[in-house]
Amino acid sequence: MKIVITGPESTGKTSIVNFLSTELNTIKIDEYARTYLEKTKGKYQYEDLLIIAKHQIEQEEKCSATKLNILDTDLITIKIWSEYKYGKCDPWIITQINERQYDYYLLCYPDINWEYDPLRENPNDLKSLFVLYENELINQGKQYSIITGTGQSRYNKCINILNNI
Repeated sequence: MKIVITGPESTGKTSIVNFLSTELNTIKIDEYARTYLEKTKGKYQYEDLLIIAKHQIEQEEKCSATKLNILDTDLITIKIWSEYKYGKCDPWIITQINERQYDYYLLCYPDINWEYDPLRENPNDLKSLFVLYENELINQGKQYSIITGTGQSRYNKCINILNNI
């Protein structure tokens, strides 16, 4: 089973991934974009998004078919960001989104404080970005739940949802 944690930046995705993978003793797949951007000191162009997407897929391919896998994002995030920032998305990314299957999405709502990180670039439009994420999940016919709240309450919601899917 593959569960994707998604949503705008600074909405607690990585914290949820780390919590769930520890709490459920399962595999986590990190967001490759962070690894890439750490190497480039946060600088990237449109063409880099395809490179990031291909490496994200490589990481996902390491998932175990017999265990729960928690993914810190998927290609939908790259598509949304590409369209938001550049007004377009590479067709390969769109094809991969349509071909790849995930079991469930936890969509993080931006109701926690935005935290500065040199790799983050959009502290002001988190709610409008959230709408883009939700619309994309709806348009793709994905099953999802919205995660709200803070701290342990947020984590408990994730566990409750996963226990009921």
